[in-house]
Amino acid sequence: MMLCWSFKMNLIWFFLLLFLYLGVFSCVSSNNVSSRPAVVNIGAIFTFDSTIGKVAKLAIEEAVKDVNSNFSVLHGTKLAVKMRNSNCSGFGGMVQALQFMETDIVAIIGPQSSVVAHIISHVANELQVPLLSFAATDPTLSSLQFPFFVRTTHSDLYQMSAVAQIVDHYGWKEVIAIFIDDDYGRNGMSALDDKLAERRCRISYKLGIPPGPGATRGDIMDLLVNVAQLESRVIVLHVNPDSGLMILSVAHYLQMMGDGFVWIATDWLSSLLDSALPLPSETMDTLQGVLVLRQHTPDSDRKRTFFSKWNKLTGGSLGLHSYGLYAYDSVWLVAHALDSFFNQGGIISFSNDSRIKSVEKGGSLHLEAMSIFDDGPLLLKNVLQSTFLGLTGPIKFDSERSLVLPAYDIINVLGTGFRRIGYWCNYSGLSTVPPEMLYSKPPNRSSANQQLYSVIWPGETLSKPRGWVFPNNGKQLRIGVPIRVSYREFVSQVRGTDNMFKGFCIDVFIAAVNLLPYAVPYRFIPFGDGQKNPSYNELVYSVATGDFDAAVGDIAIVTNRTKIVDFSQPYAASGLVVVAPFKKLNSSAWAFLRPFTARMWVVTAASFLVIGIVVWILEHRINDEFRGPPKKQLITILWFSISTLFFAHRENTVSTLGRLVLIIWLFVVLIINSSYTASLTSILTVQHLSSPIKGIESLKNSDEPIGYQVGSFAEHYLSEELGISKSRLIPLGSPQAYAQALQLGPKKAGGVAAVVDERLYVEVFLSSQCKFRVIGQEFTKSGWGFAFPRDSPLAVDMSTALLQLSENGDLQRIYDKWLRQSSCTLESTELESDRLHLKSFWGLFLICGIACFVALFIYFLQILNKLRHADPTPCVSTSPGSSRSRQLRRFLSLIDEKKDPSNSGSKRKKIVRSFSDNDTDDKLGRNPEKKQTEMTNRSEINSNN
Repeated sequence: MMLCWSFKMNLIWFFLLLFLYLGVFSCVSSNNVSSRPAVVNIGAIFTFDSTIGKVAKLAIEEAVKDVNSNFSVLHGTKLAVKMRNSNCSGFGGMVQALQFMETDIVAIIGPQSSVVAHIISHVANELQVPLLSFAATDPTLSSLQFPFFVRTTHSDLYQMSAVAQIVDHYGWKEVIAIFIDDDYGRNGMSALDDKLAERRCRISYKLGIPPGPGATRGDIMDLLVNVAQLESRVIVLHVNPDSGLMILSVAHYLQMMGDGFVWIATDWLSSLLDSALPLPSETMDTLQGVLVLRQHTPDSDRKRTFFSKWNKLTGGSLGLHSYGLYAYDSVWLVAHALDSFFNQGGIISFSNDSRIKSVEKGGSLHLEAMSIFDDGPLLLKNVLQSTFLGLTGPIKFDSERSLVLPAYDIINVLGTGFRRIGYWCNYSGLSTVPPEMLYSKPPNRSSANQQLYSVIWPGETLSKPRGWVFPNNGKQLRIGVPIRVSYREFVSQVRGTDNMFKGFCIDVFIAAVNLLPYAVPYRFIPFGDGQKNPSYNELVYSVATGDFDAAVGDIAIVTNRTKIVDFSQPYAASGLVVVAPFKKLNSSAWAFLRPFTARMWVVTAASFLVIGIVVWILEHRINDEFRGPPKKQLITILWFSISTLFFAHRENTVSTLGRLVLIIWLFVVLIINSSYTASLTSILTVQHLSSPIKGIESLKNSDEPIGYQVGSFAEHYLSEELGISKSRLIPLGSPQAYAQALQLGPKKAGGVAAVVDERLYVEVFLSSQCKFRVIGQEFTKSGWGFAFPRDSPLAVDMSTALLQLSENGDLQRIYDKWLRQSSCTLESTELESDRLHLKSFWGLFLICGIACFVALFIYFLQILNKLRHADPTPCVSTSPGSSRSRQLRRFLSLIDEKKDPSNSGSKRKKIVRSFSDNDTDDKLGRNPEKKQTEMTNRSEINSNN
């Protein structure tokens, strides 16, 4: 009874809970359904009659139609778009945005202008309404400052990256930037400046154009006349369509669209070409050869279908550009975000802001009508998390709230249209392959992979423009030239003049300039006080700071200078050498020991002894010539090893291992003998000069003073690179000072042990000073070049000209004119050690040692194998010690034991050789007892057989 009652109560509670659950669920469901309104209002702000606005207006309308006709997107909810014209005015855009806020607008499409976007974004932030701009590309529109601003196109940061890579791809270093002077233009140029700097390029001149109708054709002409007088010929045009066409028209009138010029236009021009093509022929004439960027949108069936639909709508009167496609996708992005918003329980509700009420008191602006979108942050979150495939490709935002996979088409305007020469994408740089085909491969930004098709440049030429010319403004290059007081053969100022110079370096510079394909106006400017050689580091620094446009002279190319300037191709090779006094040597009684160092003599002698021992071990068991009493065997080892030096050993080697070792050793002896002979010949016949200084190392390790030329980089190298104390360095100003200091020597005041200077100076010095010689080899390798500012294009062209001088022989003729050596220099010989060191032969000794080790190893393996198979000898003691002793004695006895088969053959050979010797003696009449010897030898043969 109790069990039945309990079961009924449980059943009642179950149905009660089930009823409550179903009731609550149906209530929640009805609330979710009811939270989807029939109509959702969105706004759109842009300039209706602009190049972008004309297309965007129709694209937004079509997008709203397509969304409303697709029930699967909003599930019955309809989008209603309210459009307002901002007329590219920041104030007008703000007014339109405030009017939107008086209605139930949940999102705004636009604006197209970056200037308007900056202003409206403040309103969107306060009222929590997402602002989706399809054309505001200003990179400074940051999500940190404007969290409700969402860019549904690509930032100009990527477009400027593409421009910078194009400039770098063609090898240009400087560009002129013409831009619209507003947020869009200024911030775009700032991004371009940064991207060019990453590639060691720069904007040499910036030219701002007033926005709107403020710039007249006359103003543009004045500005472009100034541009034509500048050095750079690469011009980047970042403006709007109206001012851009005027600029190109004036440039065409000023003949700035001809050969030598490069014009790169950002995507404002591609939007114009896509929407208004074909343009009038007179307009197209002003665009010939221009490179244009266009936002890349991948080809797809949906895109082609929409283009077909667009042509039917417009009748071909209005083209569709990429900004129109992004405007279309922006509407779909709002629709997808609203669907997710409603699925998450979002409700469209607005509330008044108390701050606005407090501001409105006493006023008549009716600001209280504006309200805050309560669930605006939720809708913004869904916008940023939406992912779908639009007409422009994948719509997805990265962690920085930028669209993924930015890419641009690079097009070349020619004839009545344009052609695409390649692509740029942030994934792999420049390519001739569509970016979507590269995303599946690893990124490859190597220079070899950066490719574009050929370009028809302004002037209808296929030859890549140089990108710069000398400015046609009457200015001359300021060339800094050092005033030398010594070694005037290289550079010297013509007496009685201020800016005329002569010398080897000057003639090379003038000859190179004459080979350039263009005129170079320049003037020489003296550098230095004329009392002492100037500091060449200061001269180079003056080029880096812009005091000089270049520096010409005997300027060494060293590391610390290359960090601040660019050098031309070296026109003269030079390195630091050591100059010291010398004395002639007479051959001594022990001159024959000089070719080898002490260590080399010791190792060579030890090697002879080791080879004798190894061969004796390998031959002892089977060769009678290596057997006998211990004294005889010792003499045999010494005699055999020494006689191999002269290849005069008479002992035959019978074993294969012995012959192998001997062949390798004889090869080593041949090399050592030849090297010794060559070195001794050089010592006795050529090298008769000696100096206490053996080279830079011995000079460094000593404490003696060292001389160097005033103004030379030798001081920095000796003190900073070699760590020589500056107290040991003595500055010397002339060749006469060199000679005097070297003659005084290190022990007297003002004297030096040696002078360290560049080889070219030393050659001139030694041409008249025959008491000194170069010690050792050059311990640095450098050259002389002309210095130019960093990234100067003239440095490249001068390098080419210097190479031409070298190839046609003019450089050598200039050298012979100024620096022809005297007989004293030609007879000089560099002092250096001709002694042969062990390090030159260690490879030979190593090979020989390995051969000996391998032969002995095989030999002992054979002995051990024979020992293992030998019959055990009966023994009385079984202790371990006696067993090991017995095995050792057995091992040694096997080594010393004569091998019988070989013994018979060896003895037979010896007897036969004895017969041969007796026959020879008999013929010479020196063997009266021939018959007795024959009988004895024959009996021995018979007994052995």
